[in-house]
Amino acid sequence: MSSDNPKQPTLGEVNRLKSLVQETEQSLRAQRDALKQRGFSLPPMAIQAMSSLDGDLSNLEASMTEDATELGQLRFLADTSARINTTFDLEAVLIQSMDIVINLTGAERGFIILRNADTDELEFKVVQENQITKTFFSPDERQEPQISRTVVQEVIQTREVLLTDNAFKDDRLQGGMSIAQLTLRSVLCAPLRYRDTVLGVVYVDNRLKTGVFTEREKMLLVAFANQISVAIENARLFSQIQTALVDINAMRQLMDNVFESIDSGVITTDATGKIMFMNSAATELLLMNRDSAIGQPLNHVLAVGNELDTPMSNVLHSLTVHSLETQIDIKSRGKRIFNIRLNPLKSTRDVAGGVALVLDDLTDSRARDEMINMTKRYLPPKMVENIGTISGLALGGERRSVTCMYVDVRAINSFPNARPQQIVEQVNAYLTCATNVIHQFDGIIDKYMGTIIMALFNTQLNPMEHDHAMSAIFAALGIRDAFTEFYQQQGINPNPHYYRIGINTGDATLGNVGSFNRREFTAIGDNINLAKRIEENTQLGQIIIGENTYNYIHQYSRSFIGDIRFEEHQSIKAKGREQLTRIYEVFRS
Repeated sequence: MSSDNPKQPTLGEVNRLKSLVQETEQSLRAQRDALKQRGFSLPPMAIQAMSSLDGDLSNLEASMTEDATELGQLRFLADTSARINTTFDLEAVLIQSMDIVINLTGAERGFIILRNADTDELEFKVVQENQITKTFFSPDERQEPQISRTVVQEVIQTREVLLTDNAFKDDRLQGGMSIAQLTLRSVLCAPLRYRDTVLGVVYVDNRLKTGVFTEREKMLLVAFANQISVAIENARLFSQIQTALVDINAMRQLMDNVFESIDSGVITTDATGKIMFMNSAATELLLMNRDSAIGQPLNHVLAVGNELDTPMSNVLHSLTVHSLETQIDIKSRGKRIFNIRLNPLKSTRDVAGGVALVLDDLTDSRARDEMINMTKRYLPPKMVENIGTISGLALGGERRSVTCMYVDVRAINSFPNARPQQIVEQVNAYLTCATNVIHQFDGIIDKYMGTIIMALFNTQLNPMEHDHAMSAIFAALGIRDAFTEFYQQQGINPNPHYYRIGINTGDATLGNVGSFNRREFTAIGDNINLAKRIEENTQLGQIIIGENTYNYIHQYSRSFIGDIRFEEHQSIKAKGREQLTRIYEVFRS
């Protein structure tokens, strides 16, 4: 019965009417006695009508009290539900709710007991005793409350609510020692069930009175237990979600740090091709603003047309890695060569939720490769590895023992009448033939001077220890063989040969000469000049070595001397030198 309806009397009004009826009845009784003395009497059934009216009002009062109690319980459930649904502070909700449960059920004490998910032990979470409600965390904080473990275990095992108006005499509970020891009277216990799991129980009792709890209190506690079960599970899920979010944020931060530390550009997209992430390297490579790129279609960011459409589709559907090389036109930088590696971003269901693109700018490395390839035209391939050695040399270089060889492949005036372009082509053919042999024996081409090649052995680029003089001689003999074959291919009479080769060994200064901005690696010194003078004093088809080379071979390469025949010629007086230089022509044995 609602007090908010103006057509319905309130409990206070009923009480006032009841008091008025009782007063009227007492007044009638007094009047009846006075009239009786005078020989008069009241109308029949007047007092009985007042008594009947009093009884009706008492019944109405009881009914309204019952309705008020039930209404209060329903409001409590509604209020509890509202507070549970608007807060995850489960502890505060349980404490407030337990106070109301005690008041509405007439219980003396109340407890919320939960099962520990890890240990399966029962733990008191909310305790209401002596009109004080508090949370209860562990038995170490205070003595565990004295309740009927028999009742709790019975409810947990049966998963059903238990109501007894006199536990001491209840046949179901006669085996429980706590029932007898605590002399429990009224007990009401409801399971906290969530789906198929019993989370714990709500337990209220009264140790002083019997028959405190009725079916109404039972239904109230069951409804309350259902709400609390949902609230407990929601709180646990919320805690798990918070923990997961912390872990996810930490993992995301770690991933961001990893991506930011990668030199390669990294771009991730969703399944539709929209950009979700871009690291700093990618923004620097592509010269674009990260914030403006996020959420944009990939094709709008990478200026490659539809070139990525098919690879993206293949990666998303086959979950395989795909690589391609393409050019991207970057504003203010022009076209750059990129290698793009596309990796599927797999979800938990092994379905591609997007694509991760790893971008590497190959433009500079390709330019370096081209430079190295160009260098290899002049240096043996394995010597290129030592180029870094000479870059660190200061102007002035270092002193070391080397063998220098000058090869004049063919004098310009020996070519038949031809146009200059044809002569250059023929000279290049001779130079190529000799160069290939020099590289074969690890010699380094220092420079080309018209038809003359200057080659060095045992520089920082081609260290040879004590075999450099012998390597130069083998290279010279190899040039003789190569030219013989070349003459045959060209239909040229090899007698006499057109080449002249001079070789000398000794200390020289090797390093960088020139300026800071323009420098050249070369060898300078008297022994280098002598090698040139020896070459100038040779005849066509001769391989002439100086006495320094001859002595060096006999000192360090005696094991090879049997393969070589030396024929001493008349000593020469080289330009710029006072003393004569002994020379030797070299042949195969």
